Amino acid sequence: MYEVKLKKKREKALLRRHPWIFASAIHTLRGSPDSGETVRIISNVGEFLGWGAYNSDSKIRIRVWSWDEKETVTRHFFKKKLSRALSFRDNLFGQDNSTAIRLVHAESDGLPGLIVDRYNNTLVVQFLSAGVERWRELLIELLLELTNVSTIYERSDSEIRILEGLPKRAGTVYGDELEELLEIEEAGIHYYVNIKSGHKTGFYLDQKINRTIIRGFTAGKDVLDCFCYTGGFSLNALAGIANSVVAIDTSRDTLSIAQENEIQNGYGENSVKWLEGDVFEQLRNFRDENRSFDLIILDPPKFAHTPAGLQRAARGYKDINLLAFKLLRDKGTLFTFSCSGGVDQRLFSKIVADAALDAGVETRVMYYLYQSPDHPVALNFPEGLYLKGLIVKIEKKNTTH
Repeated sequence: MYEVKLKKKREKALLRRHPWIFASAIHTLRGSPDSGETVRIISNVGEFLGWGAYNSDSKIRIRVWSWDEKETVTRHFFKKKLSRALSFRDNLFGQDNSTAIRLVHAESDGLPGLIVDRYNNTLVVQFLSAGVERWRELLIELLLELTNVSTIYERSDSEIRILEGLPKRAGTVYGDELEELLEIEEAGIHYYVNIKSGHKTGFYLDQKINRTIIRGFTAGKDVLDCFCYTGGFSLNALAGIANSVVAIDTSRDTLSIAQENEIQNGYGENSVKWLEGDVFEQLRNFRDENRSFDLIILDPPKFAHTPAGLQRAARGYKDINLLAFKLLRDKGTLFTFSCSGGVDQRLFSKIVADAALDAGVETRVMYYLYQSPDHPVALNFPEGLYLKGLIVKIEKKNTTH
């Protein structure tokens, strides 16, 4: 049996059931476990703490499977974990006519590194840690048994795999080869999803609730949707009877899917003005042209991929929110988001507040927004809360700015 002993006073996080053990916390390792093999974890005085997957290539040296000494990491263990994750979402699938849902959310479902999204009768899976990589074939077998889907497609092509010492991999692992685009429905809106090369597993399922919330704010408004991807917020703005919608993204391929989504939902080709380009640059152009909007959506990609990039990310969030405040009309509304895990709610709120101050606007937060409930957050793993957002209302614009 492989065994890891922690340094003195380094067991506190584990006693609070946090599932990560960093290399700096390890005192000794008995044996030479291969990547992803299960190790027994003990305190410096020999007390049992948990079972975890070991990875010598990662700064997160161990990801904990269980804190129960009597539990064994076997087929039964994984079937129980997956069944619990699916059961948690029983009342969520099909909600608001949705045919897409996240079924497994990694650490928050007790399966560190495993992501499983369902699009109709297709599962898209990501194996993002050495532990789930080691159990990959069994996990695929169990997912087929528990969901009875027709196709499983793998998107283990994230940069996180490189940090774990794992090669990127993508492709069909079960079933027939898929068409280029799948069609899903969410809250009455139909979307084409490219699960082979789209962002994440093809669609931002974590924004499901927030996309519907925006409908209540757009009636008669001129809306600007930044980083629009395949048009999720834009189409919901139209559903909310917006006066006009302008949407910006850097990807021509993404915008072409957005335009198809626009048409298949019964809107004319010119219902949204789709702009290809850099969002920062386009916002500066709008500022120089004295353009203005009633409502602006900022849903950028992750600015901070590692702690080292946090300062640069904070500058990026500050700049883009500052530009948005300057483009908003008096009494305008800002929907602003961050999906950078290292930027917590408190820091993000401070960044947005500083941007408002520099823009010379008096603001009030109407709502705090988070990821959809199929992306749950375990209280012992606060890092699982990665998506945070604010709905900010401008109360007064200072004309001296």
